[in-house]
Amino acid sequence: MVNYFVQKFKSKNNKDISGSPRVLRRLRASCQTTIEIHSLYGGIDFYSTITRARFEELNMDLFRKYMEPMEKCLRDAKRDKSTVQDVVLVGGSTRIPKEQQLLQDFFNG
Repeated sequence: MVNYFVQKFKSKNNKDISGSPRVLRRLRASCQTTIEIHSLYGGIDFYSTITRARFEELNMDLFRKYMEPMEKCLRDAKRDKSTVQDVVLVGGSTRIPKEQQLLQDFFNG
């Protein structure tokens, strides 16, 4: 997520912020989500935060399952992944950077 926003900033402002540890720390701190649910249970409020890294860790088994249909499709078609020229991603979860990275790694870039 941090890398995505570094590139986004660079493309919008023509400035590379990747060399500034302070800027990267601030960006990394902002790349987390705060969960706030008032009176979740028994009148108790629930507050927590989750980082992109923790989100990926918690969902890694699901991300790996994401690759199974891809592998099966290639086997069924009797094709090698090196013969695939384009991949079209469809659906909201395909916007998750970790899924995109796994797919990119699967197809060797």
